Amino acid sequence: MPAHILVAGGGIGGLATALALSRQRHRADVFEQAAAFGEIGAGVQLGPNATRRLRQLDLGTQLAAIAARPDALVVHGAESGAEIARMPLGDAMQQRYGAPYFCVHRADLHGLLLDAVRARGNGTLVTAALIRQVETSDDLVCLSSTDARAWEGEAIVGADGLWSMVRRQLDTPSAEQPPRVTGHTAWRAMAEQAALPAALRSRQVRVWLGARLHAVAYPVRGGDWLNVVVIAESAPAGDARDWDQAGSIAALKQAMGRSCVGLQSLLDAMPGWRAWSLGDRAPMTCAADMAHERVALVGDAAHPMVPYLAQGAGMAIEDAVALADALGGGGAAEVPAAFARYADARWARNAQVQARARRNGEIFHATGAVRLGRDMAMRLLGAKLLDQPWLYAG
Repeated sequence: MPAHILVAGGGIGGLATALALSRQRHRADVFEQAAAFGEIGAGVQLGPNATRRLRQLDLGTQLAAIAARPDALVVHGAESGAEIARMPLGDAMQQRYGAPYFCVHRADLHGLLLDAVRARGNGTLVTAALIRQVETSDDLVCLSSTDARAWEGEAIVGADGLWSMVRRQLDTPSAEQPPRVTGHTAWRAMAEQAALPAALRSRQVRVWLGARLHAVAYPVRGGDWLNVVVIAESAPAGDARDWDQAGSIAALKQAMGRSCVGLQSLLDAMPGWRAWSLGDRAPMTCAADMAHERVALVGDAAHPMVPYLAQGAGMAIEDAVALADALGGGGAAEVPAAFARYADARWARNAQVQARARRNGEIFHATGAVRLGRDMAMRLLGAKLLDQPWLYAG
């Protein structure tokens, strides 16, 4: 008999988990703390490892319809604007890994998953459910919210992000520890390409590497929009999620310092900047960091990472498919063993991605001799240095 599973969190990881479980005929009830299911306007890069999993969920056609398919990744120096390295994407990525490299609007991907979960009809979607407590027993879990509602199931999946409440149910020393504040801030903005000067429009993933900062721009929504992200080692005073637009722009300009005219023109052309402080956790050390008995974690609840490998969403999607595969058609009695198999299969890969993302941040933001060596290596090796076979083929 299929299991009844509670999924805490209605973001990309939670909905992907609910969809993957429902395809195995399990009931997956999703609990979202916001008043409605939705996502903010920002871009997401999906490598072949992620698009392959979305195809497994029968979303390949719909995904292609909402995505942009960039033809190359191009790296520039932030101060000079000069090209340092280039890696073909497009057909080259498809041929090498059997799946495309896509860039999507986060809200579009979220909406695609939400529609698919609703179409399956194998569970309930609950909004305004701010989790207060999670309790577990040998054969049941109970989830209660701050407004005195409660629900029972036979397992719970925590997809509730960086500050996960479900994480506290793990049997590890790190379960109660808060995430690390990195001191890095991300500024994000989007604009319709048609509204930008022709010189600023792009069909590529473009990266500018500077001292203690980098910027990324790539197309989304079939190429009609451009997503721009700047990440700098610049900690705001207070919570950056509360910055107003004027304060955000002022802090961004201060963080950018000296940068080339092309990059400055792009930043000046973008409307509606929003800022976030970045947090993560140390790379996982064992399977117990992902599951315990009838509790499992996916995505940022288990392994929040800095965005220097563009794999936060990708790892959450991988987790979702792997968890459903581990459970298969098994019922409630098989949940603890299935969750243990899932954690055994996933923790080391996620830890590797966490560690590589941190290392990439050091490389991207390098200064002095390290920066000169990085640029020289990229010029000599180009695509060989930028490609990630261990990641994209996984």
